[in-house]
Amino acid sequence: MAAIEQAIITWIHLVSAAIWVGGSLFIGIVFSPILKTMSNSIEERMQIMIRVGRRFNKIAVPSLIILMATGLYTSHQLLSKPDILVETSYGNFLIIKIILVILLIITYAVHVRVIRKDVEDKIMSNKMPEEQIQKLRKKIIILGEVTVVLSVAILFFAALLDAGV
Repeated sequence: MAAIEQAIITWIHLVSAAIWVGGSLFIGIVFSPILKTMSNSIEERMQIMIRVGRRFNKIAVPSLIILMATGLYTSHQLLSKPDILVETSYGNFLIIKIILVILLIITYAVHVRVIRKDVEDKIMSNKMPEEQIQKLRKKIIILGEVTVVLSVAILFFAALLDAGV
């Protein structure tokens, strides 16, 4: 792969990571705590979070797909040599990173399943009991935290791979 091609692929990968991880961190660390000060109503907070989540997903999901595609493209030669994967620290870190990405995809899929369209519609139309919203909110918070932890861990392993450790 030519140096300029590698630089462009890496740049696209980094921009996509910035969108996915940065957006997730912003929502979890900045937006959610501020949201608590904006409204005492859990229904209203959930409605706002749904609107933010829908908007974020329009750029986050394509970014995640691009991240995976550029990651696979960058590592495709190494992935075709299983002996290197298991016999080198680089290969071991790549395997760990791939496992973390799979866990991230599973976590995100569960998140999408928990807060699917019909559930969002019930919340948006105030047709979900507060007790049910509270339970749903706890699940969403846990899934969000797991998503952020996995995303940051993936970044750490990307740094290890980039450093050639």
